[in-house]
Amino acid sequence: MSTVKIGSRLVGGDEPCFIIAEIGINHNGDVDLAKRLISVALAAGCDTVKFQKRTIEVVYSPEELAKPRENPFGPTNGDLKFGLEFEQEEYEEIDAFCKSVKMCWFASPWDEGSVDFLEQFHVPVHKIASASLTDDNLLRHVRKTGKPIILSTGMSTYAEIDHAVEVLGKKDLILMHATSTYPANYDELNLRAIPTMIERYGVPVGYSGHETGIPSSVCAAALGACSVERHITMDRASWGSDQAASLEPNGISRLVRDIRLWEQSKGDGIKRVYEREVPIIKKLRRVGAAV
Repeated sequence: MSTVKIGSRLVGGDEPCFIIAEIGINHNGDVDLAKRLISVALAAGCDTVKFQKRTIEVVYSPEELAKPRENPFGPTNGDLKFGLEFEQEEYEEIDAFCKSVKMCWFASPWDEGSVDFLEQFHVPVHKIASASLTDDNLLRHVRKTGKPIILSTGMSTYAEIDHAVEVLGKKDLILMHATSTYPANYDELNLRAIPTMIERYGVPVGYSGHETGIPSSVCAAALGACSVERHITMDRASWGSDQAASLEPNGISRLVRDIRLWEQSKGDGIKRVYEREVPIIKKLRRVGAAV
């Protein structure tokens, strides 16, 4: 299986699982909260944090922005979208903070202008959100950057994924199995799609989880996911559409711990007798105990 280099890390093959802490919009428009979440990801041992970037006027129509929607920023959906969107000043602050604590960061650009915006920060990879998988122009624009690409495949058919892979090509491509419900029910996760996609596409395949718990994401790593991504929050009861599908600080720490324990435990598949078993053999085995 091929590997993809993201920053200083190789992802795929027999490399350790690349663990992404998705901050997304869980910062609720507060750059100080974003920094706290970066610190949580760092303390948990995550490999990177991820945000989302949109040019609001491009991604949403005037009619959509004008719709009534009560939120902390005002009475319309537009107030919400603009209130949650970080711009130049905030991303400069995030970039400087991540550099100071040595944490990798990147984002999901939802439009071509957002790709160009992120490029100024020399992000090591771009992620294409599931909602954008069918946007050929965006896919081609991201590919032109020459950066590795992580493509999320939630709410997508094999035909749509096949087409996206054809548009992007398989070089430096990681696919992410996902189910785009927030939070996702366990009977919707379909984790066996991970090895199926690895066989079908011949590229590294990860898992972007939106469920509420931890064990299923660890199982994804055991099934071959090269990367595991989970949303993080300070408090799942906080205001915001993604909070309930996120892990709190203790949860993301446990997830990283359990994936690393799986990596220590999986071995090489060759059955052997370990040195520490020898005295147990001598003590407990009545027949054939000579070692």
